[in-house]
Amino acid sequence: MSRPAGEGWEGVVEWTAGTRERLIWRGDRLEPYRQEPWPAPVNYGCLPGTHNPADAAEVDAVWLGAPLPPGTRPCAVPTGLLHLADGDHKVIFGETGGAGAAALLAWFPPERGARLLGPAEAAAWLASLE
Repeated sequence: MSRPAGEGWEGVVEWTAGTRERLIWRGDRLEPYRQEPWPAPVNYGCLPGTHNPADAAEVDAVWLGAPLPPGTRPCAVPTGLLHLADGDHKVIFGETGGAGAAALLAWFPPERGARLLGPAEAAAWLASLE
């Protein structure tokens, strides 16, 4: 799972920003998951081949910016980390200084302790999962 500095991570979009229909990555394909009560404020998905011990699933990822269709496989360098008190952190891709990052932080209830960390913390957290 380790990557040289500056090398991107490939993810898969499971849930498009602005929509309620959520899919889930299972093994090597997307499957229908559920209809959410509210639309996602960001593109949400995972980094296939990774493992987050906090929820025993692949590492969650978010892509800030324009909506991306489900199944899109972006490859990028992390720009931040959404750090959560329960350890179920989300790796962030895209511009972290705008409205998308604010919407992401607001999406989580206060008891989850969401805070935005930078790219170095994202890289260090991903490296710690190996």
